[in-house]
Amino acid sequence: MNSCSFTARWNEALLDENYQKWQRSPCSVGSDWAAFFEGFELGTTQSAKNGAPTSPPGIDEQRVLQTKVDGIIHMYRVLGHSIAKLDPFSEPPPQQAQAAFALESLGFKASDLEREVSSHLFRADKKFKLRELILVLERIYCSSLGAEFMHIQDACRRNWVSERLESEQGKEEAAVASHCGSILRTLYKAETFEHFLHANYVGHKRFSLEGAESLLVSLQTLIDGCEERDIRQVVLGMTHRGRLNVLANLLHKPLEAIFNEFDHNVLPKTEGSGGDVKYHLGYHTIWKGQTGHEVQIHLAANPSHLEAVSPIVQGRTRALQNISGDNQDGKGVLAILIHGDAAFAAQGVVAETFNLSQLPGYQTEGTVHIIINNQIGFTTVPSDARSSRYCTDVAKMVEAPIFHVNGDDPLAVHTITRTALEFRQNFGKDVVIDIICFRRHGHNEADEPTFTQPSLYKKIKGHPLLSDTFLKKTEELGIIESRQAVIWKDKEIERLEAALTQSRLKADDRRATSEKSGINNGPAAAAAIQPSSYSHRPVQTAIRSAMLDEIMQALTTVPEDFRVLPKVRRMLLERRRQIWQARGPYDWGIAEALAFGSLLLEKIPVRLSGQDSQRGTFSHRHSILHDEITCERYIPLNHLSSSQAEFCVYNSPLSEYAVLGFDYGYSMECPSALCLWEAQFGDFANGAQIIIDQFISSSEAKWHRQSSIVMLLPHGYEGQGPEHSSSRLERYLQLCAEENMQVCNPSTPAQYFHVLRRQIHGKYRKPLIVMTPKSLLRHEQSVSKAQDFTNSRFFEILSNPLDHKQPEKIQRVVFCSGKVYYDLLQYRATHQLGELVVLIRVEQLYPLDEEEVVRVFQRYPSTAQVIWCQEEPSNMGAWTFIYPQLRRLLGCEISYVGRPASASPATGFSFTHKKQQAELVKAAFGF
Repeated sequence: MNSCSFTARWNEALLDENYQKWQRSPCSVGSDWAAFFEGFELGTTQSAKNGAPTSPPGIDEQRVLQTKVDGIIHMYRVLGHSIAKLDPFSEPPPQQAQAAFALESLGFKASDLEREVSSHLFRADKKFKLRELILVLERIYCSSLGAEFMHIQDACRRNWVSERLESEQGKEEAAVASHCGSILRTLYKAETFEHFLHANYVGHKRFSLEGAESLLVSLQTLIDGCEERDIRQVVLGMTHRGRLNVLANLLHKPLEAIFNEFDHNVLPKTEGSGGDVKYHLGYHTIWKGQTGHEVQIHLAANPSHLEAVSPIVQGRTRALQNISGDNQDGKGVLAILIHGDAAFAAQGVVAETFNLSQLPGYQTEGTVHIIINNQIGFTTVPSDARSSRYCTDVAKMVEAPIFHVNGDDPLAVHTITRTALEFRQNFGKDVVIDIICFRRHGHNEADEPTFTQPSLYKKIKGHPLLSDTFLKKTEELGIIESRQAVIWKDKEIERLEAALTQSRLKADDRRATSEKSGINNGPAAAAAIQPSSYSHRPVQTAIRSAMLDEIMQALTTVPEDFRVLPKVRRMLLERRRQIWQARGPYDWGIAEALAFGSLLLEKIPVRLSGQDSQRGTFSHRHSILHDEITCERYIPLNHLSSSQAEFCVYNSPLSEYAVLGFDYGYSMECPSALCLWEAQFGDFANGAQIIIDQFISSSEAKWHRQSSIVMLLPHGYEGQGPEHSSSRLERYLQLCAEENMQVCNPSTPAQYFHVLRRQIHGKYRKPLIVMTPKSLLRHEQSVSKAQDFTNSRFFEILSNPLDHKQPEKIQRVVFCSGKVYYDLLQYRATHQLGELVVLIRVEQLYPLDEEEVVRVFQRYPSTAQVIWCQEEPSNMGAWTFIYPQLRRLLGCEISYVGRPASASPATGFSFTHKKQQAELVKAAFGF
């Protein structure tokens, strides 16, 4: 929408400026503005030119009054949150905001307060005295709850929120009174747990929930609401703040296991592995409601990198929605994200994840976001942490309703949480609950907060416990008796003491208990399987010739009434048919389609996601065809067989961080699917470095969580400059250890085909990092024959001994990986050096098949010079990783040939690139 149009959002300055222009000269503004002002003038012109009133006496006054009354209602809906009583320390709202709601500012006099008024905008024209109307609006919009929803442009959603908030409150209060007992018990659980840890584990980091105990009330309300709304699964992501409390009191992780972690008792299944701190661990449990309704709750493990878990939760949720088969269009699986106020406003991945929320390939039918807004980030106050008024303003980008609520009013937290869940279930959109609270201790329990916030922590020190204030309120209302409250609290303390005693049994008994309630407690989930070792044993990945023909038939056929662009028909369909009929040679695009198609026919779903992945950055894929007249889409790979699995390919938004996180999360819950994320160029993948470092490479070591995500990273030096040459291969290799992932650089279409199929048919689940081609996509030598797909497999080391009839004459053994092989091959052929130099391709750099490397090398004389040749600078690429391994395995010195060390991956000048490339290829042969 044009921001200079009168149809854009209200802009008083722009309106006034154009109105003045129009008055001076009607032609000086656009036709739409002119029509608007003509209508405006017409509507305000008196019908009687002699100045006679247009309405009977008193009517104009009533209209003015009605306009003011309607204005009050609108004012409270739009800005009531600005004067709401949200602060637990009863800090008054800004004076400017209060002044806006003064009677005079609203256009009334004190004498108007007793006038009877009504509005069709509020409670169906019910009559109020003005004084009563203002009091009702203040109670709705300015009490412990402040609602922001008037930014929602969809009238249906906006009106739903206002009607929900403005409904007769007596009914709601009567309904929630029955929940006061459970709310108080929840508060006792939260408080006694923290106090117990504080007394028994002095100085231990636990990132206490104290000051924000209402979070547990909100979460329990959501889980209880799942029973009413037939929600079967919940995926929960949260910060370190309060995590142990949530584990203990919502997911019911055995207290003995938690205490064991404080006592540094290593669980048997984590012994010898990396492990992680207790406030990062995930968990899985089954919650059972009063009617027997079961809800599986998955708490995602996460690192200290704030908000990194957000897209992962979304991906896991989408996967569970796809495989759950519920009849609610995915609403039977709920995503809940718990944020800190400082991170929610500051971390860019929050906005990236919101951007995914309504996209076809990534939407999850709405997420409930809860902010633990303790009004401080470590030592940083909000005025230093954000430019916006609220930490939640980022959520307005998707027009999510935002409910600010005073954390010291757990009843209000309970009520608005029910509203938030109902909104999500009704509309499938995100909703935000901002719990304004405080942090009773420092950032962690070893931190001293008075160094930087002495005044604030003086207030906090004297602030009463939330359970005490809530009990007092319910006692005054005659809902709960103090005697009953004491029994509930004592019961919680007894439960904690018994668990601590149990956890401190003799070592053998303790380990047995821990094993029973360890990391992977609960039913076996796809994301929680036993660790598996990588094996170099060949995997059967070849397909039958009949299957190849079946796939090629689909790839070269479209419905008769589907009008493909002539250029696409000629360059893609007809060319593919010619290749098929000639039985090859097959290029990379076809090889990938054969890999995908064969898996689909084997009932293995395939999901591919990335920037421009439907067509492919280099126009090599064309997985979706478009009708040139109707723009209808046709996906050939979804027309292989009536019993095949589904192929899903999505163009992602221009984001790496959130999208890779989403796809990683998706892969965790779908171990039987091939899940791929593709970078537009591999150079851009470092925009998702946190996902790569903290999850993909290390989740198995830290959390025993495995994934078979495939990362496709276009890589190769072709003179396109420092940002379009390198996938930073060295960074992935630096992360490799303990068989944590696979890093491959295939040099032929068939090798690519087999490594994709191996990812499914191998007996292990490891992430696969693939350096994919760019110029090789159309290289005349980088092709494969039909038998390479039907009678072969993936080779981790490629060397053709038939090229050398007299291996004893070999003087130089050149190891290389990827595209540079073809430059070396051409030079060797041109200079007839085939009898003297052997080229060995390392197709899989990690895990390196050491036995195969040695076996291949032993064919040649021990006196031969050994070279590692690469395109990348010496401080990049595989050199620093491969050198010590080759030297150890081969027992000889390894010489380096490649570009010299460089701060930048590649030159930006084409002529320099060509010169460097020619020199390194020549040097590989000793010239």
